[in-house]
Amino acid sequence: MAAVATCGSVAASTGSAVATASKSNVTSFQRRGPRASGTNDSGPRLVSIAGTRPSVRNGQLLVSTGLPALDQLLGGGLAVGTVLLIEEDKYNIYSPLLFKYFLAEGTVSGHTLLVASAKEDPANILQELPAPLLDDKCKKEFDEDVYDHKTPESNIKMRIAWRYQLLPKMEQIGPVSSSRFGHYYDASKRMPQELIEASNWHGFFLPEKISSTVKVEPCSLTPGYTKLLQFIQNIIYEEGFDGSNPQKKQRNILRIGIQNLGSPLWGDDICCAENGGNSHSLTKFLYVLRGLLRTSLSACIITMPTHLIQNKAIIARVTTLSDIVVGLESFIGSERETNPLYKDYHGLIHIRQIPRLNNLICDESDVKDLAFKLKRKLFTIERLHLPPDLSDTVSRSSKMDLAESAKRLGPGCGMMAGGKKHLDF
Repeated sequence: MAAVATCGSVAASTGSAVATASKSNVTSFQRRGPRASGTNDSGPRLVSIAGTRPSVRNGQLLVSTGLPALDQLLGGGLAVGTVLLIEEDKYNIYSPLLFKYFLAEGTVSGHTLLVASAKEDPANILQELPAPLLDDKCKKEFDEDVYDHKTPESNIKMRIAWRYQLLPKMEQIGPVSSSRFGHYYDASKRMPQELIEASNWHGFFLPEKISSTVKVEPCSLTPGYTKLLQFIQNIIYEEGFDGSNPQKKQRNILRIGIQNLGSPLWGDDICCAENGGNSHSLTKFLYVLRGLLRTSLSACIITMPTHLIQNKAIIARVTTLSDIVVGLESFIGSERETNPLYKDYHGLIHIRQIPRLNNLICDESDVKDLAFKLKRKLFTIERLHLPPDLSDTVSRSSKMDLAESAKRLGPGCGMMAGGKKHLDF
């Protein structure tokens, strides 16, 4: 509804501009900035919200996930009114970090936060948010080498790699700017307490919101899901995030974070039995939640232990009801943890679904080989480039099989390998 109202105002302003241009025989384009004479333009303008930007593809309002690399993979950011589902890794080590990045970005941008959890108190989650990097140190944190302050200025310029040129130019020295879209965070430090105290946030801790005497009605949602939906609905309507009603104050974005949804802590049994009594509670919850998001200036991130869900049909329904699905696969406890080929990475990231808004089908990411690694301070996402295994530890039989397979490729460089050695051409 907010989008319809905004489009209507834009259409009205465009029509008046064209009518004026037809009378005075001038162009219909208008300046966006203030006039040189100091007079303000009385025409209606789009309301700009801090920490947002329009999509270059469809004009949809976007917010940052707190991880610029993930924003780029999702088409520029997380669209307002959509749900981002994070499939937790096996030991739930890296998915909470993405969850905190999303909340930290909302704190820095001045957005309202709504944190829901059945495991940890939301106040404790906010205390563990990563600290934003200072603008004058943003480039240095990408360098794996230790920065030497005694290095001459000429040598400093030589040590800056080419990839730093893609970073935005920093204009000030001090705290990170809240007007910029997307920030970098230091995972080894905690956010300053004054930023957390200045933020507007609402917490939903399930053990405090629900009692053991609640009556469960048949064919309905679990009590935890019902309480959470009522809480989200009240925040949206009371604080004016509903686009159908005019807001009483300046427009803002509501960032909703739900942790470990679908786990037994929420009273759901989909992780315990294949055909439980509450097999449709999670899908009903997501259906109602997405309806609330579509009619409000809000964005939601959900972490879910999909590897524990017994029924694969539920996973398919949850994926369909989510707009964006990102899966994390950690190397901890697997054979890849000790494999020297994967020593530079900590896991794989799978972009399973990307929303194609205002269309009937969803888009799929063209990039399939993505890996992540957690450095001392930064969480990075990179293309997975494995080096060729040409060491002496490879068995002779595998080398012979590789040579035979190259010969079967047909005419080309494989047929020219007439020697017996592995690298003969």
